[in-house]
Amino acid sequence: MDGQRVYPGDRLASAEEYGAGDGAFGDGGAVLSAVVGTGSVSAEDRTVGAAGPQLPVPRAGDLIVGEVAATLASRMAVAIRYVNGRPVTNNVECMLATRNIRMRLIALVGDIVALRITGTLNGDIHATIGEPQLGVLFTRCRKCGGRVMLKRDVVKCVECGWVDERKLSSDYGKAGFIGLP
Repeated sequence: MDGQRVYPGDRLASAEEYGAGDGAFGDGGAVLSAVVGTGSVSAEDRTVGAAGPQLPVPRAGDLIVGEVAATLASRMAVAIRYVNGRPVTNNVECMLATRNIRMRLIALVGDIVALRITGTLNGDIHATIGEPQLGVLFTRCRKCGGRVMLKRDVVKCVECGWVDERKLSSDYGKAGFIGLP
């Protein structure tokens, strides 16, 4: 595998033998390539990777900003737009489990949210919304689509008066949310 051409998703090694290096990620019991490039093995630190143009694929601990693409009974799909403040154009989505969050309405399709990546499992990128700075950064009224304003811990539509709860970020309404730490 060392020096061979690899493509995203190609198996580089078993996770029991090697860890994921640059251009690779762990997925269950395997280490897979994240880029089109050349495979590499580092015997000294027991990692495998792939050298090539790096796509900004989020890793555990990364802060992402994205748009809610779908809401399901116990999870949400979020289209990632920024990773650690850098724009991405590779149409990657992450999953947010909502089953253990004690709110009726966390976010709606189209809301802009900040999440922290927790890891990958079974080919999915998983995220959390449990920190105060994570949550909805921008939303609209779900009844009329109008502009909303913050009222304590809920949002109220300026045009129709509809009041809705969301899991709001402590940075809600701030224009510089792309540069979050």
